Amino acid sequence: MTDPRWNSRASWNIHDASRQVLEQLVTPHFLSHPLRAVELCSLFPRSGTGNRSSSPIMPEPVPKYAAVIYVSRAILDWLLTFSLPRLLTTPAFLMSNPVTNFESSPPANRTFAYQDKLPKLPIPPLEDTCERYLRALEGLQDEREHAQTKEAVRDFLMNDGPKIQEKLKDWASRKDSYIEDFWYESYLSLTDPVVLALNPFFVLENDPTPDRGAQLPRAASLVISSLGFIHDLRAGLLQPDTVRGTPLDMEQYKRLFGTSRIPTERGCVMDTKENSNHIVVLRRGQFYWFDVLDEDNLPVLTEREVLRNLQAIVSDADKTNRSEPHTPSQVARGAVGVLSTENRKIWSKLRGKLASDRHNASCLEIVDDALFVVCLDDTAPENVGDLCSNFLCGTYALDGGEQVGTCTNRWYDKLQIIVCADGAAGINFEHTGVDGHTVLRFAADIFTEGLMLLARSINPTAPTLFHATLSPHAKAYKPKHSPRLASASASPSHDTIDTTPKKLEWKMSPELRVGVRFAETRISALICQNECQALEFKGYGKNFITSHGFSPDAFVQMAFQAAYFGLYGRTECTYEPAMTKSFLHGRTEAIRTVQPESVNFTKTFFSDAPATQKVAALRQACERHSKLTRECSQGLGQDRHLYALYCLLQRQISGNLDPAPNDPAPTGPIANKMPPIFTDAGWETLGTSILSTSNCGNPALRLFGFGPVAADGYGIGYIIKEDRLSVCASSKHLQTRRFLDTLQGYLVDVQRLLIQLHRSANERPAPFVDHLGVLRDSKTGRPINGYHSEDSNSDTEEFTMPGYSFFDSGDVELLGHRKKSAHSDVGKVIPLAEY
Repeated sequence: MTDPRWNSRASWNIHDASRQVLEQLVTPHFLSHPLRAVELCSLFPRSGTGNRSSSPIMPEPVPKYAAVIYVSRAILDWLLTFSLPRLLTTPAFLMSNPVTNFESSPPANRTFAYQDKLPKLPIPPLEDTCERYLRALEGLQDEREHAQTKEAVRDFLMNDGPKIQEKLKDWASRKDSYIEDFWYESYLSLTDPVVLALNPFFVLENDPTPDRGAQLPRAASLVISSLGFIHDLRAGLLQPDTVRGTPLDMEQYKRLFGTSRIPTERGCVMDTKENSNHIVVLRRGQFYWFDVLDEDNLPVLTEREVLRNLQAIVSDADKTNRSEPHTPSQVARGAVGVLSTENRKIWSKLRGKLASDRHNASCLEIVDDALFVVCLDDTAPENVGDLCSNFLCGTYALDGGEQVGTCTNRWYDKLQIIVCADGAAGINFEHTGVDGHTVLRFAADIFTEGLMLLARSINPTAPTLFHATLSPHAKAYKPKHSPRLASASASPSHDTIDTTPKKLEWKMSPELRVGVRFAETRISALICQNECQALEFKGYGKNFITSHGFSPDAFVQMAFQAAYFGLYGRTECTYEPAMTKSFLHGRTEAIRTVQPESVNFTKTFFSDAPATQKVAALRQACERHSKLTRECSQGLGQDRHLYALYCLLQRQISGNLDPAPNDPAPTGPIANKMPPIFTDAGWETLGTSILSTSNCGNPALRLFGFGPVAADGYGIGYIIKEDRLSVCASSKHLQTRRFLDTLQGYLVDVQRLLIQLHRSANERPAPFVDHLGVLRDSKTGRPINGYHSEDSNSDTEEFTMPGYSFFDSGDVELLGHRKKSAHSDVGKVIPLAEY
């Protein structure tokens, strides 16, 4: 009997699909995009969706073109088993971010092997920092404002600056990093809710494995992959991060798992449980937990067992909506997680009330100490904008006036793995202790491990990314003769491991119920005040940009400048982080994109200047941005240095240079005693990032974003891929969609300019007639048969941009000529609309 899945192939053309698969599989272009290989798996049936056979099985009788499908599947099997591990670690896949290599026996204790060899973050010369500061403000101030700022800087260099610079050097000699204490102080003293204001998010690409596309299988796969990452991290087997052979600081990984942000009366503190071995699962605002690691950090559950636990949790949590006397309102009223979205001072008081009960205190400890939180949403976003919003702040949805959106299904004080009802998955993380680069390594590794699980389903001998074997205490453990496992089996942790999922039931006093109620209404209001939109631009990406000699990141940064100028007619302060992890405990330095060169570019681009002048201005601005990025990566920026001086001056004025966590906050008119450089308008201008941007790209990610940092600004996360760009923008309803449409228009227009200039520079010279009267090609000298016309040369085909352009600059002739009416010059043209 014919396999019924083959009968359904009539819905798509088997022949065309097979031919396309074979063509892609044998081309070098395909081999440089390994993720496309796994995307093709859904095209190929196997014998049973749950069967992990080592080879594809052809159905009987074989339908037409089935042999082609079978061969394609065999090639794919080979690719996944033997080539994918190598491809996933090539520069084409890694881009600028490292991923763990495939090694059967990695050396032990290597993860933090370079920590004591890393240099300290340098303190730049004060004069250089002040010069950079003035240059960053030159394009943001008028002549009078800039003159005032110059005077404030001159005063600082002549008076307070050199003194506080020496004190900073003395301070730094006793610290691992001169900026670290001030960094944590600024983040942890924040009283605003961390949601939207602080926590970024990643959206992973869809899982290509056919039987892992649904929500719970996807969640189980991510949990198992995460446990492998944690094992290798704690065992010292994780490969250290490097950039072009330079080792990077790995300290942040210690704060990635088992870490929680705890609100207190004097700000927040970061608390890390180093031997955490359980996870917390959220479903419809209900909390569940179970153990996942033993004392040796080996998984105590298989992927199938994790899946069963998640199924049990969903079944229990979903009763909240189906059984009396529970109603949809019970979801929001019992959602303790919304308290983590509150103002930090309010959250601190409510947390104290919550912890005053011994049972609630135990529940809080379980949540705080968890490795991470898994959020299983009961809805699926309808579009890409809603998808971004769901991972940024949750969704807003009312049922009978009560909140039933996913905003009640979060705990923002920890690392969260979020999986939607349709299997879309991503990460939302607390940003104080870790930067995007660190979490990106984690996200890329667990996504890659998911691909290897697919390869192992085809060939059990395929390599794995991590080295965590199943714990001897696991129910599914099958003893093997191994010294390592024998040692693990002797561990006394068996009695303390509990893999059964358990629900946390909070004891809610009337005051806590009121607190949850108003926390929910406030996060609902925040969601309504903000919007999140995405642009997945498929016109071109890194390959096109570099082919024209531009730095991809600088090119996209100038695109943001042009789009904002094109929409609003002005230039505003822009921020982009540069990673400084090549230094001990390094974090980031601020790249201030707005420079005299970028201002000149935007003005030139929107003028009647010729295309060559516009592209030259773009190239000059990009070169300046690339140089600035390199300097900031070397710790030679102005923001972190000036901020450290600012904080040290504040402490000096308050009389306490090294305050303890419990010391009272400084009081009194400190601002009136600060040097003019820190009270000048320029300090506030540079500290207000209207465009807060960040590039955090990897093929494992589909989207990346965060909230705006200014009320009248945008938060822009972007990913530069080989052949496309992904941009996620958020704002407080500042025409976000229109900004992205303007950005898309610019990207198309600048592509047109570059192609036109390239064609004109490489235009084929006109043919010539030799002394015998033969028409010959000017390059090859070969005779040309027939009549030659320049218009017939396909190389000079005119490039036209479809649709309306936001950036027409007077080059109308480039778009073609229209036949004029005999009376076209008679009378005055009246505009139809002006705005």
